[in-house]
Amino acid sequence: MKAPAFWYRPASLSAFALEPLAQAYKAGSKIRRFFAKPAKAPVPLICVGNVTAGGAGKTPTALAMGRLLKHEGAKPVFVSRGYGGHEKGPLLVDPRIHKAADVGDEPLLLAAYAPCWIGRDKVETIRAASASATHIILDDGMQNPTIAPDVALLVIDGTAGIGNGHVLPAGPLRETLEEAMARATAVIIVGKDEHLLTKRLTKPFFEARLLPHIGDDFPDLKPYFAFAGIARPEKFFASCHEVGLKLREMKSFPDHHAYTTEELESLVQGAEGKNLQLLTTMKDWVRLPDAFKPKVAALEVELTFRDPMGLLHTIQSSTLAARDPS
Repeated sequence: MKAPAFWYRPASLSAFALEPLAQAYKAGSKIRRFFAKPAKAPVPLICVGNVTAGGAGKTPTALAMGRLLKHEGAKPVFVSRGYGGHEKGPLLVDPRIHKAADVGDEPLLLAAYAPCWIGRDKVETIRAASASATHIILDDGMQNPTIAPDVALLVIDGTAGIGNGHVLPAGPLRETLEEAMARATAVIIVGKDEHLLTKRLTKPFFEARLLPHIGDDFPDLKPYFAFAGIARPEKFFASCHEVGLKLREMKSFPDHHAYTTEELESLVQGAEGKNLQLLTTMKDWVRLPDAFKPKVAALEVELTFRDPMGLLHTIQSSTLAARDPS
């Protein structure tokens, strides 16, 4: 699904008309949270979530947290719902045998760096994953009332912001910013804070940015035909321009799009007809059939924290406080 344009306008008749549904959505969320009994994980649980519907940078943040913890000698294990896959789990993802159609695209990216478990039931999946972990990093789950994280990191895209400030379906918010901050340990602002969100934050915040990475084997001999099926394709296209890649053609698809053979053949023909190299995101690339992968280059991006040690200290302090038996 592509985000409606009015979600990111200051005021609109569409948002006003949908506000009764937004209020019903908020009421349902509050009722669910009221009756839920949050479960504590056997090992420290770090929840990486967001307040908007997609595109904030949760998975890159989860990967960055994994790198940070591994550098400190920890053994983090990722947990993801496995959105887009048909496996219900709990299941340990094996990139050698599992495809995006099995476990989803994001778990494949996570599993390339550290063990990743997927499952529809987060409590059950977290318990299964804890057996071999010193820390669990939960990719999404900020609004899940069945879990009790030791640390909750709220990720916000500084460029996109939080849109019109309305809750679904009147706006892009899963809950209000204030409600999310009430449960957050800290806030991660990805990219430039173009909406001055930091002035509204009541929790510690840490700045981060996404850096495109071009390896030695990256094909750079001709211009590109870039395509992406993510929440904010324009963000990917901007990253391409940032590293000097020449984009001659660009095409957007819905988030988590399952590419058909006909669509991919059309992309290949379009690129070959204009002597262009096909280019996409890593998240899209792992969803491609094996036969098409050699024809498509993937631009890797890595999230880096401006103050990684400060964030690590915040996480360690919160974990100790949450696990203090007194």
